[in-house]
Amino acid sequence: MIKKLFRQMLLTQILSSMTVMVCMLIDSIMIGRFLGVDSMTAYGLASPVLLVFAAFGNLISAGVQVVCGKTMGTGDRKGTNACFTVSVVLALVISTVGVVIILLFTGPICTLLGAGHPHPGNDVFFLTRDYLRGFIIGAPAFMFAQIMVPYMQLSGNRTRLVIAVAMMTVGDIIFDLVNVLIFHGGTLGMGLASSLSYYIAFIIGIAYFFKKECIFRFRPKLMRQRVVGQVLLAGVPTLINQLSLVLLTFVLNKILLDVGGNLAVAAYSVISSAGNICYSFSSGIASVALMLSSIFYSDEDKNALRTVVSTMCFFSFVICGAVTVAVFFGAHWLVALFLENRAAERLAVWGMRLFVMSLVPCALNTCFKNYYQGIDRVGLTQVISVLQNFVLPASAAFILSRFMKITGVWLGFLSGELLTLLFISLYVFRANRRISLSAKAYSLIGDDFGVSDKDCFEVSFDKMEDVSRVAKEASVFCLAHGQDEKLSSLIALCIEEMSRNTIEHGFKKDDKEHNIDIRILIKDGKPVLRIRDNCQHFDPLKDLELHKDEASEEHSSIKKVMGMVTNINYVNTLGFNNLTLIM
Repeated sequence: MIKKLFRQMLLTQILSSMTVMVCMLIDSIMIGRFLGVDSMTAYGLASPVLLVFAAFGNLISAGVQVVCGKTMGTGDRKGTNACFTVSVVLALVISTVGVVIILLFTGPICTLLGAGHPHPGNDVFFLTRDYLRGFIIGAPAFMFAQIMVPYMQLSGNRTRLVIAVAMMTVGDIIFDLVNVLIFHGGTLGMGLASSLSYYIAFIIGIAYFFKKECIFRFRPKLMRQRVVGQVLLAGVPTLINQLSLVLLTFVLNKILLDVGGNLAVAAYSVISSAGNICYSFSSGIASVALMLSSIFYSDEDKNALRTVVSTMCFFSFVICGAVTVAVFFGAHWLVALFLENRAAERLAVWGMRLFVMSLVPCALNTCFKNYYQGIDRVGLTQVISVLQNFVLPASAAFILSRFMKITGVWLGFLSGELLTLLFISLYVFRANRRISLSAKAYSLIGDDFGVSDKDCFEVSFDKMEDVSRVAKEASVFCLAHGQDEKLSSLIALCIEEMSRNTIEHGFKKDDKEHNIDIRILIKDGKPVLRIRDNCQHFDPLKDLELHKDEASEEHSSIKKVMGMVTNINYVNTLGFNNLTLIM
């Protein structure tokens, strides 16, 4: 079920990772095609500011994935709503402060970015200033769109995400064309077009949070300094990751200005814009890894964690390998979308081909980084972030550019990713005290994590005829682990009653493939039973409350189970019903 879940989440997470980058890509294409090299240079110089806002959005988003993933994994609804409330307030405060700072200090910021000082002959300064002023209007929607993504994933509401990203993309294309063909608004109009498209995505997404079935509620009374700290701390590795990218972009712009001038910066703007879309594939895979690892780590499910590692590596090779091949051979046509200047185009095509060679190792590094964040190895995640996104590529680009000029800068991407992957592997080999390329080794989860394999019973099935067999196997497992016959029979009966009810009423409601996962842990000598299915949202606790006074046979199995256990917890996470029973 984990592999299937990973695959189901992947498309929407990749599209969600493109939320910010799609508008940047469209803007760069329109600017390059209609406004010229100076405007493209201005856009490239403005990119670090855009990435700063993306960094803070990703900070909150990653914090949500970790903190909310854990609270939902343990059924803590109050904690989940506290996390939701904190994330909304943080996004509002950060985006508002950012808008004020950019509007008040646009000139000095442009100079700091390398656009020079404002004087009549310096068109790049004014073009950079105009784009920033147009873009900043959409910063609040920009940031809220980012933090809505993990909540949509956690609630299993993936279709709305796809619609929001699709409408945002269409809107940005239309607004950009209207700007360049009708209003002739220059880079200011391009920035405003992006802002309007972000608000489209925001409006589509936020509508879900006002629906009755929404599992997240804004509760100001749950605003706590402790929860703020948890969200920010959990998101710090992602912030470091993003700020490292900002710093890398700034440094590479400086190196390229030195060795190649404005044409080299314009070429890098193309590579950066197209590269951000390429990075969305690795970011999407890594975001799924972060969310699942956070949930399974809180659930102490080491087998699931190892499956996450093997699955994320598989998709990194397959998806990013395919993207690498497509972009390598299509680099000329891709660059032609952005530029008409022949000299800049040649630089960008060569750079693009060298850049995409780094995509597969980048995907692996990003996935490992997010996975380690999900299992609370925050220090390791921070080290990988700084190495991958600044220290190693910047150092490689600087050194190689001394000998190979612009080509050396392009080779810095591949060199940095390969060196980062080498660092991760050496760390894993040292931690395991042996060389191994297995998912178990790279998971960094020891056999002593959670309960041992011998104290865990796991099985997945999808047919009614399997129910009795699984229930009997569960009873045998419990008897073999010191549980008395009465309790073992009770567990078997719970499995049988709930599984039959799920297959009979849940499997038939749609045409999708369904599974039931059974997991029994022996913790401190006591059995804990978890029943998980991927049917429509169904809370047996609410169902029991609604029908507690009815004598109908329809709800008799649920009533019977509730009367057998000492504690019960239900949570719907990632579109899965999770029922935990403590005997």
